[in-house]
Formats: sequence, C-alpha cells, structure tokens
Amino acid sequence: MIISKKPFLLILFLFVVAPVFAQTEADYEIREHYDKKEVVIPMRDGINLHTTIYSPKDTSRDYPILMSRTPYSSRPYGEDKFRSRIGPNEYLMKQGNIFVYQDVRGRWMSEGVYDNMRAYIPEKSGQEIDEASDTYDTVEWLVKNVESNNGRVGIWGISYPGFYSAYSLLDSHPALKAVSPQAPIGDFFFDDFHHNGAYLLSYWRITPLFGIEKDQPTDEPWYEFPDLGTKDQYQFFLDAGPLSNLDKYYGEDNVFWQQLKEHPNYDEFWQKRGIVQHLGDTKPAVMVVGGLFDAEDLYGPFNIYEAIEENSDNFNILVMGPWSHGDWARSRERQAVGNVYFGDNISRDYQIEVETVFFNHFLKGEADKSLTLPEAYMFDTGLKTWKSYEAWPPKEAVKKSMFLTGNQELAAQPTSGAEEFVSDPKKPVPYSEDIKLVFTPRKYMTDDQRFAARRPDVLIYETEVLEEDVTLAGEVLAKLQVATTGTAADWVVKVVDVFPPDAEDYEETHDYLKMGNYHMMVRSEVIRGRFRNSFSEPEPFVPNQKTAVNFQLQDVHHTFKKGHKLQIQVQSTWFPLIDLNPQTYVENIFEAKEEDFQKQTHKVFHDSEIILTVLEN
Repeated sequence: MIISKKPFLLILFLFVVAPVFAQTEADYEIREHYDKKEVVIPMRDGINLHTTIYSPKDTSRDYPILMSRTPYSSRPYGEDKFRSRIGPNEYLMKQGNIFVYQDVRGRWMSEGVYDNMRAYIPEKSGQEIDEASDTYDTVEWLVKNVESNNGRVGIWGISYPGFYSAYSLLDSHPALKAVSPQAPIGDFFFDDFHHNGAYLLSYWRITPLFGIEKDQPTDEPWYEFPDLGTKDQYQFFLDAGPLSNLDKYYGEDNVFWQQLKEHPNYDEFWQKRGIVQHLGDTKPAVMVVGGLFDAEDLYGPFNIYEAIEENSDNFNILVMGPWSHGDWARSRERQAVGNVYFGDNISRDYQIEVETVFFNHFLKGEADKSLTLPEAYMFDTGLKTWKSYEAWPPKEAVKKSMFLTGNQELAAQPTSGAEEFVSDPKKPVPYSEDIKLVFTPRKYMTDDQRFAARRPDVLIYETEVLEEDVTLAGEVLAKLQVATTGTAADWVVKVVDVFPPDAEDYEETHDYLKMGNYHMMVRSEVIRGRFRNSFSEPEPFVPNQKTAVNFQLQDVHHTFKKGHKLQIQVQSTWFPLIDLNPQTYVENIFEAKEEDFQKQTHKVFHDSEIILTVLEN
C-alpha cells in the first residue's frame, strides 16, 4: 500500500521544504514587489535546468543575486503563481534582492538524470559535469542575462540545498562572493542516513524521495511513501525483522535503496560522494550555519567549517544556535527543542543581526574581511546565551578525561573491573518514549533520558552534584574498552545534563514530565562496532576479548550549571532510530537473516574514557 500524493506533498512540505522558509508579515505580498520569470538554463552538456527568478519591480538600482539550488522543487510552477515567502529571511526579501531557485539536475522540472550526492570531478574535461559545473554554468548565465544585477552572487540553502551550497565552493565562479551552507551534508556515511556506519532506520521511509528516478520534467511527485499501517514505528520495525524483509516495499526502481544495500561499508562509492575532503583554497566568503540539536546534519557544519578553515584564507565563520533542523529560518517567538526552552526571538535576531549582515556586506557592501561578525558565534545551551570566539574550538579549551568507573561514577581516574548488560534484539532500547517516529526526528535531541537510565541494558555514569559551572566547548571523544559474547555490536554514548530536583517546568514541558531531575540529552552518537578500526574494512569482535572502540561525538557548547550533574549513558541499541545489529557478524547487515539476531552480553570496562573539551574560566 502507498499513501496518496496529496498527503505526501504535505509531509514533504512540513519536514523537508518548510524549514527553508522564514515566516513573513501577512500584509507583504511578493507579487506587489517582485516580478517572476521562469527560464531554462543550458548546462555545458546540453541539459536544461528549470530556474525561477524573482526580480524587484523597482529597477532604479542594481541588485545582487541570491540563489538556492534544490532537489525539493522550486514550486509553485507558472509565472503567475508566487511563493508566499522568498529568500533566506524576510529582511533580505524586503530590502530588495534578486532571488533565484533552481531544480537541480534530474529533479522536478529540470532535465537530466539525478544522482544522489553526485560525486565531484576535480579536473573536468569536455562535457563532464558535476554539481560544481552546473552551479558555475548557472551563475555564468544569470550574471549575463538577468537585468539589473550588480554582478555579485550569493548562495544559501538548508539541508540538501545546504549541500549544494557547499558544493558551489568547488571551482567557484568569480561572481560568487558569499555562500552560506546551512545544515549541509558533509559526507553521506556520517550524515543523515548513516552515523559512523550505522544505518538510520528513521530515514528508511523517506528513501523513495531520493531513490526513484524520473525520465522527464514534471511538476507532480513521481514517488510515493509506503503506508506502514500504524504510527507505532517501534513495533512496525520490530515486527518487520531484518532489513532484508523491507525489500517487499522497495523494488529495483528505488535506486537509492539498492545503493544502501549494496554498499554497507565506506567504500569508493561513498568516499567519492563526500564534499569535505575537496574543500581547499575556497575563494567566496562563507558562513556555515547549523543547529546544536540538529538530528540530521551535525557532522556537515562542523567538518565543512573546519576543512575550509584549514585549507583556505577566505572569510569563513561558524554559527551554531539552539536549533533543530532548519529552526533558524523560522520566526516563532519562543525557541524550544522538545521540552527545553532556550529563549525568545533567537531565530529573528540571527536573521537580522547575522544572516542579513553577512549577505549585505559581501553582496552590496565592501565585500572584505572588515565585517565584524565573530569567527564562531555559538549559543551556550546550558547558560542560554550567545558567546563569541576567535576560533572554534576556543583557544582556551582543554581536554579533560573522565572515566566510566564502578558505582555508576564518572571519575577523574580509571578503576579496575567492568559492568555488563544483556542486549536483546527483541527488546531494544527505544530512542524516545514517544511512539511516533517522523522522517526527521527533532524533539529527541533534548529528550528526557530517565526512561533509558532506568533500563538494565543502559549503563549510567555521573558526577556528583557540581559545585561550579562546567562548560563543554568542542568535540567529545568516546574511548570505550568493551567486550561482547557475540561477534558484532553497536555502541551508543550519550552526554546528559541532569537537572536539580527543584528545576522549574517550561511552557513546553509535556504534561507527563517534570523538569525536576530532568535528564536532558546534550549530545549522542553511535558507532557500528565493526567499523571501530576502519570504516571501509569492517571486522568482527573476538568473543569475550577486551577491545577498544573509539569514536567522536559531534561538538557541543553547553554549560553544566552548578547544582546539576554531568551524566554519561552507554547502550547498544537505539531503536528504531538505528537499525538492529544482529550481534552476530555478517558481511552485510542488509542481508542478515532472522537467525543471525542473537541476544548477547556486553561488557564495559572501568578504564573506558570520555574525553571532554572543557572551556577553562
């Protein structure tokens, strides 16, 4: 069974398209201030890309071009049909810019064949193309053919359009002056559908969006989602069993599903689709934006910023706020993620004071490094305030080791011994108490972890009540020492802020919860244990043998306040966010059979180490 296309478009808008729009005042009509034109722009290989251009009616001056390239549609189609909002935010829209939206190759009204995360070709010849060449050819056409443009082009985008924004930095056109990759995918083996080689089952249902190809331009969806028959996806996926049983929903026409199954390891297929390793000698100014509670794309923002910083001498800054995926493009007054409130008008202030200032400086102003925005503008999600740094991580930050010792203690020194737990694939640890699993999970990134801490298959380690504030500012590295009775296992580490007993509730706190003793998840990550030594060459565990499993959790900027506790949780299942590991080594988990899934006992030794990046006062 499949769902109808009308509800599908609503789901697509709510979870994929809507985050790229900022709300605007109801009395501002786009058609009163802008003319709309639809064109097809020829690429060097003869393929035409559908492009929509919104130009200010006031032609008494020239304007820069702000463009977003998207696989999610530049709709509405038809020159008499207007978007209700255009541009990165309403302030740039009202100040006057030329806004351009383009359907990327093979999507919607554009010609050609779509390639999910198309590989970059460093030295192209003849008619060879990639997303860099398509962007270059588009910019070339726009500056030559769009009236009243000032010769400067900026590019922005959130999520997949953020990936295309980052891609534009490769072989960039001379007219491209400012780029803002926002929640960009940096490498598909570490963002979105994979995290350290573990497959994110939460994205399984959206696979047709990227996997079904079309053979001609269309303004209607050509793909459909499967109907699961229930909103209880924990039970649905548990009943479904091995990933191979999901093949009945997707055939060979779902190209992306086939790619996922055929390439379970970080092989050449995935390696050449990464963008991070190609970011050298970047010319345009860059502002990388992300959310510290973005469940989809945390790897991309941090690693793209770092790669540019290491390999280029351009203007390059990082902005990370208390947002889930795309929240910074919204304009709600109260900013919260799940049960946790962070402040008022945080997104609005970012749009006015940061995003608009960045684009205006490089597209309308001096376009030099005199811009006074900080190198790293980071929101402290514990103190609930913005901080400015000259570098990220801050130069003052130091590494501090904490060990997972006995009596559930997180201590400065290791001890002997170990703790063990039984991991049962038939009773996996939920990723959340919520029943409904959406395409792009958001709320769970700050969810209360008490439900997990009370399970026997989740180990907890925590400090005493803190006598002074402790600020984490940078990466968290897990260096586990583990053993298992099986030959395969996943490992999940969560950093948790335990609130004091008298913490007050927020407006957003769910009725069934209280903020007193709330276990707020600050950061979490998983690694598929087979990839502990190499993502391209997996290997089994030797049963009962003590083994090192090291992996990085993405950066945090969070102050654990006096009176709180810092807690670490360790578990092996995280369902149905992550697919089940059979715990019996198989070459390809996508081909695992029912009998491969076995209950095993896992052990975590007390010399396991969590290395924190601590900002010293």
